[in-house]
Amino acid sequence: MAAFVVLGFTPATSSGVMAASSTKLQFTTKPNSELGFLTSQLAGIKISSNHSLISPSPISAPLRPALQPVARRVCPFTGKKANKKNLVSFSNHKTKKLQFVNLQYKKVWWEAGKRFVKLRLSTKALKTIEKNGLDAVAKKAGIDLRKE
Repeated sequence: MAAFVVLGFTPATSSGVMAASSTKLQFTTKPNSELGFLTSQLAGIKISSNHSLISPSPISAPLRPALQPVARRVCPFTGKKANKKNLVSFSNHKTKKLQFVNLQYKKVWWEAGKRFVKLRLSTKALKTIEKNGLDAVAKKAGIDLRKE
């Protein structure tokens, strides 16, 4: 959409006064603009417009795929989660980085249920399970193994 405004000034005359003249400046709307701003050919000038002047276009929501559940990077048995660290360069510039937990998918034999239980746990939790047993570690963490 284009709007025309009759404005303008001519360059300074010999007396140093700006003389008005009629000049057409063309203002165009950006196609992605949802706020209804008009941008001019002059750099950096924004003029707000009345939304009734702009023809309403039906904006349909983009089709999005259904959200898939994402497994959290937290061990359910130990509660371990990502650690924040700084990567320090030679110039001592620090960049944030995450150190994730070493999570593994593992089938562990559950003696009380007489079956294997597929778990996603940290390697530290795996060592704890080998030492204390799956029932004791799950009970301490408050995890019900019958659901899985």
